[in-house]
Amino acid sequence: MGNRLSKIYTRTGDDGSTGLGTGERVPKDHPRVDAYGTVDELNSLIGLVLASDALPATIKDCLVRIQHQLFDLGGELCIPGSRVMTADATADIERVLDALNADLPPLKDFVLPGGKNEAAICHVARTVCRRAERRIYTLACNEDVNSHSLKFLNRLSDLLFVMARSLNQKAGVAEPIWQNLHKESPD
Repeated sequence: MGNRLSKIYTRTGDDGSTGLGTGERVPKDHPRVDAYGTVDELNSLIGLVLASDALPATIKDCLVRIQHQLFDLGGELCIPGSRVMTADATADIERVLDALNADLPPLKDFVLPGGKNEAAICHVARTVCRRAERRIYTLACNEDVNSHSLKFLNRLSDLLFVMARSLNQKAGVAEPIWQNLHKESPD
Protein backbone atom coordinates (compact mmCIF):
# COMPACT_ATOMS: atom_id res chain seq x y z
CA MET A 1 0.00 0.00 0.00
CA GLY A 2 1.18 3.52 -0.75
CA ASN A 3 1.66 6.42 1.61
CA ARG A 4 -1.14 7.35 3.98
CA LEU A 5 -2.33 10.92 3.62
CA SER A 6 -2.61 12.61 6.97
CA LYS A 7 -2.96 16.01 5.34
CA ILE A 8 -4.83 16.57 2.10
CA TYR A 9 -3.18 19.77 0.94
CA THR A 10 0.57 20.10 0.47
CA ARG A 11 0.83 23.41 -1.39
CA THR A 12 3.37 21.79 -3.75
CA GLY A 13 0.94 22.17 -6.67
CA ASP A 14 0.38 25.86 -6.18
CA ASP A 15 2.93 26.55 -8.91
CA GLY A 16 0.89 24.63 -11.53
CA SER A 17 2.83 21.39 -11.24
CA THR A 18 1.91 18.00 -9.85
CA GLY A 19 3.86 14.92 -8.83
CA LEU A 20 3.74 11.65 -10.72
CA GLY A 21 4.02 8.34 -8.89
CA THR A 22 7.76 8.42 -9.56
CA GLY A 23 8.16 11.73 -7.74
CA GLU A 24 8.81 13.61 -10.98
CA ARG A 25 7.05 16.99 -11.18
CA VAL A 26 5.16 17.83 -14.36
CA PRO A 27 2.76 20.63 -15.38
CA LYS A 28 -0.83 19.97 -14.40
CA ASP A 29 -1.84 20.08 -18.06
CA HIS A 30 0.71 17.40 -19.05
CA PRO A 31 -0.87 14.76 -21.32
CA ARG A 32 -0.20 12.07 -18.68
CA VAL A 33 -2.01 14.08 -16.00
CA ASP A 34 -4.84 14.81 -18.44
CA ALA A 35 -5.15 11.07 -19.18
CA TYR A 36 -5.33 9.86 -15.60
CA GLY A 37 -7.48 12.83 -14.61
CA THR A 38 -10.03 11.84 -17.25
CA VAL A 39 -9.94 8.24 -16.01
CA ASP A 40 -10.66 9.61 -12.52
CA GLU A 41 -13.59 11.63 -13.92
CA LEU A 42 -14.94 8.45 -15.53
CA ASN A 43 -14.61 6.59 -12.24
CA SER A 44 -16.59 9.34 -10.51
CA LEU A 45 -19.40 9.03 -13.05
CA ILE A 46 -19.53 5.29 -12.52
CA GLY A 47 -19.83 6.05 -8.80
CA LEU A 48 -22.82 8.22 -9.66
CA VAL A 49 -24.44 5.32 -11.53
CA LEU A 50 -23.73 3.09 -8.52
CA ALA A 51 -25.49 5.57 -6.22
CA SER A 52 -28.79 4.39 -7.71
CA ASP A 53 -30.83 1.95 -5.65
CA ALA A 54 -32.42 0.59 -8.81
CA LEU A 55 -29.42 -1.22 -10.34
CA PRO A 56 -29.66 -4.93 -11.07
CA ALA A 57 -27.07 -6.90 -9.04
CA THR A 58 -25.19 -8.04 -12.16
CA ILE A 59 -24.67 -4.45 -13.33
CA LYS A 60 -23.82 -3.22 -9.86
CA ASP A 61 -21.23 -5.96 -9.27
CA CYS A 62 -19.69 -5.31 -12.67
CA LEU A 63 -19.45 -1.56 -12.11
CA VAL A 64 -17.88 -2.00 -8.66
CA ARG A 65 -15.19 -4.21 -10.23
CA ILE A 66 -14.70 -1.66 -13.03
CA GLN A 67 -14.21 1.13 -10.49
CA HIS A 68 -11.31 -0.80 -8.98
CA GLN A 69 -9.88 -1.46 -12.44
CA LEU A 70 -10.15 2.22 -13.33
CA PHE A 71 -8.32 3.11 -10.13
CA ASP A 72 -5.60 0.63 -11.17
CA LEU A 73 -5.50 2.23 -14.61
CA GLY A 74 -5.11 5.69 -13.08
CA GLY A 75 -2.22 4.39 -11.00
CA GLU A 76 -0.65 2.80 -14.06
CA LEU A 77 -0.85 6.11 -15.92
CA CYS A 78 0.56 8.00 -12.94
CA ILE A 79 3.73 5.89 -13.02
CA PRO A 80 5.42 6.02 -16.44
CA GLY A 81 6.34 2.52 -17.64
CA SER A 82 3.98 0.81 -15.20
CA ARG A 83 1.93 -2.15 -16.44
CA VAL A 84 -1.15 -3.10 -14.44
CA MET A 85 -3.95 -3.60 -16.97
CA THR A 86 -4.06 -6.98 -18.70
CA ALA A 87 -6.04 -8.67 -21.44
CA ASP A 88 -8.08 -10.38 -18.71
CA ALA A 89 -9.73 -7.07 -17.73
CA THR A 90 -10.94 -6.57 -21.30
CA ALA A 91 -12.08 -10.20 -21.54
CA ASP A 92 -14.14 -9.76 -18.36
CA ILE A 93 -15.88 -6.75 -19.88
CA GLU A 94 -16.56 -8.64 -23.11
CA ARG A 95 -18.26 -11.47 -21.18
CA VAL A 96 -20.60 -9.07 -19.40
CA LEU A 97 -21.19 -7.09 -22.59
CA ASP A 98 -22.15 -10.22 -24.52
CA ALA A 99 -24.51 -11.41 -21.76
CA LEU A 100 -26.30 -8.05 -21.50
CA ASN A 101 -26.47 -7.57 -25.26
CA ALA A 102 -27.99 -11.04 -25.78
CA ASP A 103 -31.18 -9.86 -24.03
CA LEU A 104 -31.53 -6.67 -26.09
CA PRO A 105 -33.29 -6.24 -29.41
CA PRO A 106 -30.97 -5.61 -32.35
CA LEU A 107 -30.31 -1.98 -33.11
CA LYS A 108 -32.18 -0.67 -36.12
CA ASP A 109 -31.83 3.03 -35.34
CA PHE A 110 -29.42 5.37 -33.59
CA VAL A 111 -30.10 5.60 -29.86
CA LEU A 112 -29.97 9.01 -28.21
CA PRO A 113 -28.63 9.38 -24.66
CA GLY A 114 -31.47 9.38 -22.18
CA GLY A 115 -34.26 7.33 -20.75
CA LYS A 116 -33.99 6.26 -17.15
CA ASN A 117 -31.67 8.39 -14.98
CA GLU A 118 -29.13 5.57 -14.50
CA ALA A 119 -29.11 4.91 -18.25
CA ALA A 120 -28.55 8.58 -19.03
CA ILE A 121 -25.61 8.68 -16.62
CA CYS A 122 -24.19 5.55 -18.30
CA HIS A 123 -24.29 7.49 -21.57
CA VAL A 124 -22.40 10.40 -19.99
CA ALA A 125 -19.86 7.91 -18.58
CA ARG A 126 -19.56 6.38 -22.07
CA THR A 127 -18.64 9.74 -23.60
CA VAL A 128 -16.10 10.46 -20.85
CA CYS A 129 -14.69 6.95 -21.40
CA ARG A 130 -14.19 7.78 -25.08
CA ARG A 131 -12.44 11.01 -24.07
CA ALA A 132 -10.18 9.08 -21.67
CA GLU A 133 -9.32 6.73 -24.51
CA ARG A 134 -8.43 9.70 -26.73
CA ARG A 135 -6.29 11.25 -23.97
CA ILE A 136 -4.38 8.01 -23.47
CA TYR A 137 -3.92 7.66 -27.22
CA THR A 138 -2.49 11.20 -27.33
CA LEU A 139 -0.10 10.24 -24.53
CA ALA A 140 0.82 7.04 -26.40
CA CYS A 141 1.91 9.09 -29.42
CA ASN A 142 4.85 10.43 -27.39
CA GLU A 143 5.32 8.08 -24.45
CA ASP A 144 5.14 4.38 -23.65
CA VAL A 145 1.59 3.31 -22.78
CA ASN A 146 0.18 -0.13 -22.04
CA SER A 147 -1.88 -1.20 -25.08
CA HIS A 148 -4.20 -3.19 -22.80
CA SER A 149 -5.32 0.10 -21.24
CA LEU A 150 -6.59 1.41 -24.58
CA LYS A 151 -8.36 -1.86 -25.36
CA PHE A 152 -9.96 -1.86 -21.90
CA LEU A 153 -11.38 1.64 -22.35
CA ASN A 154 -12.55 0.92 -25.89
CA ARG A 155 -14.53 -2.08 -24.69
CA LEU A 156 -15.72 -0.29 -21.55
CA SER A 157 -17.37 2.44 -23.62
CA ASP A 158 -19.24 -0.28 -25.53
CA LEU A 159 -20.29 -1.87 -22.24
CA LEU A 160 -21.59 1.43 -20.88
CA PHE A 161 -23.70 1.87 -24.03
CA VAL A 162 -25.16 -1.63 -23.66
CA MET A 163 -25.71 -1.09 -19.93
CA ALA A 164 -27.70 2.05 -20.71
CA ARG A 165 -29.87 0.10 -23.15
CA SER A 166 -30.29 -2.74 -20.65
CA LEU A 167 -31.24 -0.42 -17.79
CA ASN A 168 -33.88 1.25 -19.94
CA GLN A 169 -35.23 -2.11 -21.05
CA LYS A 170 -35.39 -3.51 -17.50
CA ALA A 171 -37.23 -0.37 -16.34
CA GLY A 172 -39.68 -0.57 -19.25
CA VAL A 173 -38.49 2.78 -20.58
CA ALA A 174 -38.41 3.20 -24.35
CA GLU A 175 -35.03 4.13 -25.75
CA PRO A 176 -34.88 7.62 -27.21
CA ILE A 177 -34.42 7.10 -30.95
CA TRP A 178 -32.80 9.66 -33.22
CA GLN A 179 -35.05 11.12 -35.86
CA ASN A 180 -33.76 12.94 -38.91
CA LEU A 181 -35.40 16.33 -38.60
CA HIS A 182 -33.83 17.53 -41.84
CA LYS A 183 -35.52 15.14 -44.24
CA GLU A 184 -36.68 16.79 -47.36
CA SER A 185 -40.45 16.91 -47.36
CA PRO A 186 -42.33 16.09 -50.55
CA ASP A 187 -43.73 19.14 -52.33
